[in-house]
Amino acid sequence: MKISLPSVKLVVAVALSSTGFLSNITLFSAQSSVPIPTATPKPILNPSPPATPSHGKGRVRVVLPELPPGLGPAPGGRRFGGATRGECPAVKMPLTALVPLTKQPPSIVNVWGLTTQEYPKLWFYLPYTTSFAYPAEFTVLDDESKDPLYTSAIALPKQAGVIDVPLPASIAALKVGKRYRWFLNIYCDREKQSAPVYVEGVIIRTGINQALAKQLQKAKPLQQVVIYANNGFWHDALTKLAELRQQHPHNRYLQTEWTNLLTAIGLNDLATQPLVSN
Repeated sequence: MKISLPSVKLVVAVALSSTGFLSNITLFSAQSSVPIPTATPKPILNPSPPATPSHGKGRVRVVLPELPPGLGPAPGGRRFGGATRGECPAVKMPLTALVPLTKQPPSIVNVWGLTTQEYPKLWFYLPYTTSFAYPAEFTVLDDESKDPLYTSAIALPKQAGVIDVPLPASIAALKVGKRYRWFLNIYCDREKQSAPVYVEGVIIRTGINQALAKQLQKAKPLQQVVIYANNGFWHDALTKLAELRQQHPHNRYLQTEWTNLLTAIGLNDLATQPLVSN
């Protein structure tokens, strides 16, 4: 099944000076009207770039598709954890979902993104650590029936930073064309008596055509980041780049591209935060 997405909507346009492929890409919806090149993408730098890479000016534009028709109302959501609750201490940067947002008149904020994966990963910045011993919980619901698909306790990391929360293969795979709502809750009292600090959004799995599937199959990891990004699959592009950074933690080139990607959706303050295990 392949979802046909309607016209796209500009969210953020950020002028940057940077190195590498992300300075020249556009995230847009995988519309059937958008031609997919059949040729192998032009080679790009591997994870070990030249010691003195060339610099150039580019323009990063993040454009998200409108919601596919028939998938319900605006998803709403919450990208930032908001005010301190219960025993939670004040933090410099709040709990944050690394997901784009769109704004819909007059004041609706929509937090959502696309994936091609049956079992995607979602990424979050956690300011709270094991020293607080707060309960944390991740939940995914079928957004139509509100039936829970997955609920799991989340271990807080030893240091503040960006964590990944994968959907395990032991649960039912995300279905193409369905909306799933996710929550990450941090309870700032150990008995869960107070309202949690939380983030919330929607993820939608979509199908891809044969040409795009062939491109991804032939592409190297960094090329896959470009392909996913250029076709609007935010979660896949972010995950692929994050995994490359985990494999090459001291690579400045990958750090630059990570910074570019987060800056393009307004999360530049988190670009220097470490990727941590929980």
